[in-house]
Amino acid sequence: MKLIIAIIQPDRLESVKQELYKEDVNLITVNEVLGHGRQMGVAEVYRGIKEMGNLLRKIRLEIAVNEDYVEKTIRAIIKGAQTGETGDGKIFVLDLVECVRIRTEERGGVAIG
Repeated sequence: MKLIIAIIQPDRLESVKQELYKEDVNLITVNEVLGHGRQMGVAEVYRGIKEMGNLLRKIRLEIAVNEDYVEKTIRAIIKGAQTGETGDGKIFVLDLVECVRIRTEERGGVAIG
């Protein structure tokens, strides 16, 4: 089991979700976050307001998958998020030690989905 964490541009969320759904990856957690990478200090327009600073709005996706879904999940995120511009984001793949479905107490890969 793996936990895939992706940091993407807010305007790419719908595109990424569509690509994930095409690959039958339907269970995701989405958070609005602040951060910066190499594009630090670049002006951004958000809801009509021009912002300049170190922290930019991003979307953080968390997706728990079984081993056979790792590569197709990564490819779907890239396909949906990639623009070729600085700030497209990052994908992190972590080992997931345990997953427990609270309702049924199932554990492991079966609890993921």
